[in-house]
Amino acid sequence: MKQNIHPPYYPQAKIRCACGNAFTAGATKEALEVEICSGCHPFYTGEQKVIDAAGRVERYRRIVAEAELKAETRTSVTKREKQKQRQRKKGISGNKGKE
Repeated sequence: MKQNIHPPYYPQAKIRCACGNAFTAGATKEALEVEICSGCHPFYTGEQKVIDAAGRVERYRRIVAEAELKAETRTSVTKREKQKQRQRKKGISGNKGKE
């Protein structure tokens, strides 16, 4: 095995989490900063955290609402067309009172 190619090993490296938790572990750096640790990860704590990445939940809800609105609009247009067809079959024109 080649000599002097591996980084130095620190058996008591200090690791700090964004939640404020700090502990030591072996690492190739003296100090590390992490975003999530076993003290704040939902799997270990049993707490459910909703993380909305860039408003994706709101975007989804908006898309669903727009789709429902389009479906309602299509239905109402179809109903109007059916009413017009029934009136044509009966011989009633849509221009009542206009001559």
